[in-house]
Amino acid sequence: QVQLVESGGGLVQAGDSLRLSCAASGRTFSNYNMGWFRQAPGKEREFVAALSWRSNTYYADSVKGRFAVSRDNAKNSVYLQMNSLKPEDTAVYYCAAGTSSYYTRTNAYDYWGQGTQVTVSS
Repeated sequence: QVQLVESGGGLVQAGDSLRLSCAASGRTFSNYNMGWFRQAPGKEREFVAALSWRSNTYYADSVKGRFAVSRDNAKNSVYLQMNSLKPEDTAVYYCAAGTSSYYTRTNAYDYWGQGTQVTVSS
């Protein structure tokens, strides 16, 4: 089992930055691929970014160049740095852990956090 807890969400203005954190506990964190997803009201959960256990990064086109994912295996944590935020980035953000290489798919991940709300005002 892996337990994931996100933090760092909040209310910001367009153009601002936020850094989300995801703290993991349980099984060996460094063995897992880590993903960030988001879900806006009335919409499907969508892929945002992923970081493989080998530290390869993957991004949705909508966030490429603005968001950056990183991990600190010593702290069992993964981060999502979000810059130049837009109102359309408003959503609940979830981190996830899994072993599948289908990084953009929700069913590639076995463990999910409870989510943290990000609201971007215009």
